[in-house]
Amino acid sequence: MNLRKLILTNNACYRAGRTIKPKGIMVHSTGANNPNLKRYVGPDDGLLGKNQYNNHWNQDKPGGRQVCVHAFIGKLADGSIATYQTLPWNHRGWHAGGAANNTHIGFEICEDGLTDASYFSAVYKEAVELCVYLCKLYGFSERDIICHSEGYRRGIASNHADVMHWFPKHGKSMDTFRAEVKKLLSAENKTVEPVKKKYYRVQIGAYSDKSNANAQLAKAKKAGFTDAFIKYD
Repeated sequence: MNLRKLILTNNACYRAGRTIKPKGIMVHSTGANNPNLKRYVGPDDGLLGKNQYNNHWNQDKPGGRQVCVHAFIGKLADGSIATYQTLPWNHRGWHAGGAANNTHIGFEICEDGLTDASYFSAVYKEAVELCVYLCKLYGFSERDIICHSEGYRRGIASNHADVMHWFPKHGKSMDTFRAEVKKLLSAENKTVEPVKKKYYRVQIGAYSDKSNANAQLAKAKKAGFTDAFIKYD
């Protein structure tokens, strides 16, 4: 995961200053064919690129709307994929259009034309890794992750289709998404067995006369084998 931070301090949501105790994660996608982070995150930090229309979300009410999420996933100016945290994780976001704003961390995946498999694979992987990071941070499991459309069916979010209008086009679903989060969490939680040290013992000789054994022991210690000892059978 390529996690960076640019908090949208000019957004009315941030300035409202309300916090929550996060209980889950809600996955969104932007619903517009523009995979570039600079469309939503600004101003340019040298990596995002300049938004020539200055219509990013770091302003009071972007496009006259009360909207703000905790993070965006999309393209930097060089075409690489990154995650930008845009609100403190425990800040109350304006992303769900319902009660989930009081309980869920919400992030947006920047959509493209929905048909580019390589772009989808990259942002899907980044989103899985972001969820793993947040699960570890707050003690969530994969069962605490839903998308906006699932939130609507639960009655805690507005009527949006994301992300199930996009994921199935590439053979994925929220079930596969949760399964991949679970797999990564399980792999990182496995206890690593300590490697047992092996010792190889060297026997110099066997003597029936104890004085000969003592003499050989003295020679061994003088030669630097300070751990040498006599064993009686």
